[in-house]
Amino acid sequence: MVETTNNRIPDKVKTIHLIAICGTGMGALASMLKDLGFEVTGSDQNVYPPMSDFLAEKEISVASGFRGHNLAHRPDLVIVGNAVSRDNPEAAQMLQMKLPYCSMPQAVNHFIAVGKKPIVVTGTHGKTTTASLIAWILHRAGLDPTFLIGGILKNFDGNYRLGKGEYIVLEGDEYDTAFFDKGPKFLHYRPQLAVLTGVEFDHADIFRDLDHVKSVFQTFISRVHSDSTLIAFDGDENIQNLLKHGNCSIETYGRRTDSHWQLKNIRTDPPYTFFEVFNQGVGTGKFRSNMVGEHNLLNTMSAVAVVDHLHISKKVLADALDTFEGIKRRQEIRGRKNGITVMDDFAHHPTAVRETIRAVRPFYPDGRIVAVFEPRTNSSMRDVFQNVYPDSFGQADLICIRKPPLLHKIPADQRFSSEKLVSDLRDRGKDAHFFPDTDAILDFLTRQARTGDLILIMSNGSFDNIHERLLKRL
Repeated sequence: MVETTNNRIPDKVKTIHLIAICGTGMGALASMLKDLGFEVTGSDQNVYPPMSDFLAEKEISVASGFRGHNLAHRPDLVIVGNAVSRDNPEAAQMLQMKLPYCSMPQAVNHFIAVGKKPIVVTGTHGKTTTASLIAWILHRAGLDPTFLIGGILKNFDGNYRLGKGEYIVLEGDEYDTAFFDKGPKFLHYRPQLAVLTGVEFDHADIFRDLDHVKSVFQTFISRVHSDSTLIAFDGDENIQNLLKHGNCSIETYGRRTDSHWQLKNIRTDPPYTFFEVFNQGVGTGKFRSNMVGEHNLLNTMSAVAVVDHLHISKKVLADALDTFEGIKRRQEIRGRKNGITVMDDFAHHPTAVRETIRAVRPFYPDGRIVAVFEPRTNSSMRDVFQNVYPDSFGQADLICIRKPPLLHKIPADQRFSSEKLVSDLRDRGKDAHFFPDTDAILDFLTRQARTGDLILIMSNGSFDNIHERLLKRL
């Protein structure tokens, strides 16, 4: 392999190729570039619906599998996804041919965010929901925002938009950027307004420990410009210790009485949650949301703090909160059969699992919460959270834990044990069960589910389409 220094974007670009185009972010970027008039091609190891259909509708040619031949047309620029390794056949060919290349955030800055004011949402949890809500509020306010977010916004039926307004909303990911840039993606962005929702250990495949995670967030905070504002959650000790490294204006939000933005007077009356917002002790408005759980109210609080800087009226804000439809795979009801509700959620980190179960509990007071969990992230398949997960399922009535489907990718001495989790849950008096595969879970739920149950299915993957298969069998 011949090393080059071609990590750059040429002055004149007409043709662009994306390696690993079928990821949610890369697929959105490809579509945005196509909409801007570029000739776009791509490749990926696994090309299947819905992303393959989406890209086909955009008339973007996608090659199945990574091969050096996919670059035979000598594109003016190659955008490399963060999952692409240096020894990937196309990456190797790209370097051999000395083609100009860049990472996804570099491309976003150069082609999409140029000339706009970035609003960047960061944190271990809640990034997608918070960024989506901010984008929707800006849209309802007539500010015509651009956005690129890691989840599908139901209001837009997509995760990106090219607006003509001055603001761009970006989900700031702490995951690494590319094989030639191991720093977090969010360090590429220069926000006018930034949100920090929380800092916990995650992504065990790239971070050594919590201190390593905190170090990258510290760098992010220190780089927020003095003329910009950082809006930070007040209930996270890790954040409080990091804020001293900031040189910008800092506002806090949450439940503390000394915070700039305070959440008070929460009342649940399904399908809505009612709450009141205070700014430095002064009531600024009463609102309602159809999102469930205190964690989503806190996400909403950060969005309220952001849009206050944009002088959006309370009337528009209330309308936006009332009409926000949420994000697919975030407490998304996939269907109901015989009085049984099947819900899909992206939760996989122990905190997210705990808060998701806690959030839905008040909305199903007369039925059981049946928690179905598939550990499949690089962190959840490792034993780093082995002793933490038992605390996450406390409010569930019946618990189904699947064997991690990709466990062979994890070193044997680091693997998470679903059997041990079930054993630990049973020791706590919980009705917990282990399953070797999805079919076994389906058989069990078909026998055990009863009217009034909420079957809450949690995974960051497709989970073998368990939701639709279960609905057909109920």
